[in-house]
Amino acid sequence: MGERIEADYLIETAFDPRAAAEVMAGEQSSGTFVKVPGETAELKARSAATVDKLTVLKTVGEPGLPGARRPDGAQIQRAHVTLSWPLANLGPSLPNLMATVAGNLFELGQFSGLRLLDIRLPQAFAERYAGPQFGVAGTRELTGVSEGPVIGTIIKPSVGLDAGQTAELVKTLVEAGIDFIKDDELQADGPACPFEDRVGAVMAVINAHAEKTGKKVMYAFNLTGEMDEMRRRHDLVRESGGTCIMASLNSVGLTAFIELARISELPIHAHRNGWGALSRHPLLGWSYVAWQKVWRLAGADHMHVNGLDNKFCEPNESVIASARACLTPMFESAPCLSMPVFSSGQSALQPPETFRQLGSADLIYAAGGGIMGHPDGPAAGIEALRESWHAAMAGIGLSEHAARHPSLAAALKAYG
Repeated sequence: MGERIEADYLIETAFDPRAAAEVMAGEQSSGTFVKVPGETAELKARSAATVDKLTVLKTVGEPGLPGARRPDGAQIQRAHVTLSWPLANLGPSLPNLMATVAGNLFELGQFSGLRLLDIRLPQAFAERYAGPQFGVAGTRELTGVSEGPVIGTIIKPSVGLDAGQTAELVKTLVEAGIDFIKDDELQADGPACPFEDRVGAVMAVINAHAEKTGKKVMYAFNLTGEMDEMRRRHDLVRESGGTCIMASLNSVGLTAFIELARISELPIHAHRNGWGALSRHPLLGWSYVAWQKVWRLAGADHMHVNGLDNKFCEPNESVIASARACLTPMFESAPCLSMPVFSSGQSALQPPETFRQLGSADLIYAAGGGIMGHPDGPAAGIEALRESWHAAMAGIGLSEHAARHPSLAAALKAYG
């Protein structure tokens, strides 16, 4: 690839696909809608994006998205396109990468569908951005979970509990044997549960449990806010003995997240709330395979990927592709691996198929109702998850294993 940035797209257009792809390349580099005097042959040779590959896929009857131009009688075709840019156009800059590969493309009139599928970056990006500081290995070390998934949960109700009530729930969970707890993304620093109060109350419980048992549960405190707020909140968590912070990616934005990662001394649990707006339509926005690379480079230690048979609209094959992407090295010299977080309607039912398809247990498996909704209580809910994962990793049938483990049997009955 050399010193070029590459991006793959799915396009749908009623124009000649090659001509439409050239419009993309021009719009995102040296060209515009008319020829201008300064765009010389020499400048184009130095700075223009190029169409490196184009594969026409099929013809469709109706446009996928409204508002696109369609010449009379023109067929609508879909194609895969690869564009590339000289690194010299922008340098190894993630904010400007976003403007280049996902800028004024999605609204171009030639397209009734345009989706960014993947990106490949020169080594210069790995040299500028450190990527995850902790990732899989650091998270395992801090949680004390050397093998198998990190079993986690989410504070529910999402909002409405004050700091003391949150701490009481945390006490129940740590005594039940949980590895990881996170704030819900809706809870940050509201008047009903101020961040400072919550950190103090929760860490008093976690620290006392660690002193008693030797196990310090990882709690991801949601510090989402303005940059100065996030700095102060990070420092408070660190000084209180906490081992994780959480930020909502789409809320804080890329530049703030990069700066947070640079000052952070704790793993960053990166929440993707709002992701559906970027991805839900199959002919618009981003593939998670491309999107997660930006945030991994920026410093995300944990990345949400939904889960199998989740409560949302994402199909299982997309979930697995997302998780595999988080665990796939980006550069030979800098793997830049983030720990995928499986959540959203997970219970003791999904681990066997999750492990079979992913082929790894390097993940956080976060269940809310799948733990708290167990008929015998949260301790039995956590035990059921562990036994389900044990069966999955050992190649034992779930029903067979449940016959010897009552907590798992009760979970399968309750959630099945």
